[in-house]
Amino acid sequence: MQLPPVFIDISLEEQAQELRAYLKNLGAEISEEKSSKGIADDLHKIIAVCDTCFREGQESEVESVLNDIVSIMVLVPMEHGENIILAFCEKLAKAPGHKLLLASLRALWLLFQSLDERSPMRYHVYYHLIQIANQTDQVRCVFRDIEHLKQQFSHCPPSSEQLQKLYRLLHEVLLRSNQSEQAAKVMIELLGTYTAENASHAREDAIRCIVSALADPNTFLLDPLLSLKPVKFLKGELIHDLLSIFVSDNLQSYLTFYHNHNQFVKDQGLNHEHNMQKMRLLSFMQLAETNPEINFETIQKELQIGAEDVEGFIIEVLKTKLVRARMDQAARKVYTSSTMHRTFGRAQWQQLHNLLYAWKGNLQSVQEGMKNITAAQLEMLNQ
Repeated sequence: MQLPPVFIDISLEEQAQELRAYLKNLGAEISEEKSSKGIADDLHKIIAVCDTCFREGQESEVESVLNDIVSIMVLVPMEHGENIILAFCEKLAKAPGHKLLLASLRALWLLFQSLDERSPMRYHVYYHLIQIANQTDQVRCVFRDIEHLKQQFSHCPPSSEQLQKLYRLLHEVLLRSNQSEQAAKVMIELLGTYTAENASHAREDAIRCIVSALADPNTFLLDPLLSLKPVKFLKGELIHDLLSIFVSDNLQSYLTFYHNHNQFVKDQGLNHEHNMQKMRLLSFMQLAETNPEINFETIQKELQIGAEDVEGFIIEVLKTKLVRARMDQAARKVYTSSTMHRTFGRAQWQQLHNLLYAWKGNLQSVQEGMKNITAAQLEMLNQ
């Protein structure tokens, strides 16, 4: 098996010619002679047949060839760079087999890191990186979080349309890789790219965002969705009504909605039993906001569960860490010390203000006390 060439201290033209010869030897339809139109045309022709190296099937050899192409690509000033980079990305995204896709992923990551931070081409490379990462279960290696993604493009932000396309892909990929929390954040970012002028065109994205949030077993704070412009345009539709129930209503409201619109719930791909469990948790949180002491009978009635299931339900609530509480089985009561608020409006801001103000007052009292103690100790030493 012939090894791919290693290019050390040779010109770009010589590198391109060596690549031509190597690919031709593998069966590619390409001439060994360099192009009379210059290195950019050489690179275009090489990329057109670069997938020939996949026939070798050896991950290290393929990666070496792809890296050699990248080393030329980042040094050649190209007027039509977008077409060449897109062609390269598309070839790599079609690599056959897991190992060759991994080699392609590393080569594209090298290209992404090597391109100037102000280059608009980085967006196209990153988009294909996510596609390949999805195929190889390497999404976490490429996408860390939204803030990191924004930093990657801080010097050359993609257009709104490009961001929307990328966010849609990321949302789909993150859901497949069981990163529902990150997927929800990406979807909210997607909806945030729409303005008041075009929010009405974001209907499908808004519905997808709501359904994802409702279906996610770890998402309980749904109130912020109602403030998003594309979601506001859904007011009056069933999906908006359903979201509103999860934001502030109780279990009985959901059951009434489901009784009247059960086919709609099923059509959205939502699971009724999962919805019930989530609404029970949300309803309990609502109870805990205003009732620091809740007896088992109230829980049984409000959440519509059997007497024998109350203790198990409370244990599940405590596992979520949404509520801080202790259970008194003998007294058949739950004592709550704190709970996450389902909505965060003016009343919650006022409560937070009061809490911080009291905390500030306590700190001042402690500070004054420490001053008095220090003064007393100094006085004793002076005596």
